[in-house]
Amino acid sequence: MSDLPTLKNDLLFRTIRGERVERPPIWVMRQAGRYLPEYHDAKGKDDFFACCRSPEIASTLTLQPVDRYTGLIDAAIIFSDILVIPQAMGMTVEMLDGKGPHFPKPLKSPTDGQYEELMARDVDVAQELSYVYDAITLTRKKLNGRVPLFGFCGAPWTLLCYMVEGGGTKLFKESKTWIYKYSDESKRLLRKISELCVQYLTLQVKAGAQIIQVFDSWAGELSPRAFREFALPELQYISSHLPVRLRKMDLELVPMVVFAKGAWYALDELCESGYQVVGLDWLQNSAEAIKVADGRVSLQGNMDPGVLYGGREAITRGVKEMVDGFFEERRGWIANLGHGVTPFVDPDDLRFFFEEIHRLTKEGNNST
Repeated sequence: MSDLPTLKNDLLFRTIRGERVERPPIWVMRQAGRYLPEYHDAKGKDDFFACCRSPEIASTLTLQPVDRYTGLIDAAIIFSDILVIPQAMGMTVEMLDGKGPHFPKPLKSPTDGQYEELMARDVDVAQELSYVYDAITLTRKKLNGRVPLFGFCGAPWTLLCYMVEGGGTKLFKESKTWIYKYSDESKRLLRKISELCVQYLTLQVKAGAQIIQVFDSWAGELSPRAFREFALPELQYISSHLPVRLRKMDLELVPMVVFAKGAWYALDELCESGYQVVGLDWLQNSAEAIKVADGRVSLQGNMDPGVLYGGREAITRGVKEMVDGFFEERRGWIANLGHGVTPFVDPDDLRFFFEEIHRLTKEGNNST
């Protein structure tokens, strides 16, 4: 949108273009969230999805880490949730305290009636998720160009898991039943979700998102063969169709990030999947990742968020390991965690994490 403020911090985009940079850009997944005391103040008694549906609250929550960590982080990510897509498709999703997301009526089988209804429904993503676009535009205005703004969506495989499990799970019984027993029906559902993701991300960019990320949080629950059959084609569908749709709407192309948590075995395929950045979890060895990527993409990650519980010395060791592994050439690395900030992290310890990245990547710094 041409009437939005001009970006003043382009470190993230210079990095993605492969330029040599003065330091790596920094942000973390779930940086806007419940570990911050101000999050609870702004949220008040509203439930989680009510906050997502309020552009004012969502923009306030998005800006909280940018304001708290002024000068330390280089991106904001819109406060929302991956499960707004199933909601737009007509499924009820609740966020239960102490339990997380809950679907009162998950998909049971391709013949349960709900599956056929879901597949036949013409979803108006523009109308159903208008609150997300309003929040993005409002946030861009409030940011005033300080840092770029991420939009995002959940990957089709991860969304399917939630839609059939009814919430989080350790067994993935229903998910595996669907892909192995109802493979064709699963693939049709996955493709419908992919199509909606492309529409959704396009409208986020139209609203002002300057970069997008696709979160495949449950990718690691698939075998390499199953990942290549069920998850990877949908990730590729999104990366190939989003630019086409943006061009058709005369919108600027934006960088795309894919984060397939646990899919360490698919790094080579992910580097060829059409995204400019591949996010890494903490299961990835930096030297091996650099070797596999071979300059094809920028890498993002990947310290274990659990290190933030370990005190300052542990954080310094974790940051140094990342810096030594990813930033020797001073290009192609976005500093992040290997997953989102977890509850009960001390915001001051996260600040120290950011400060240590700045300290240890400053040009000419030989600190150990």
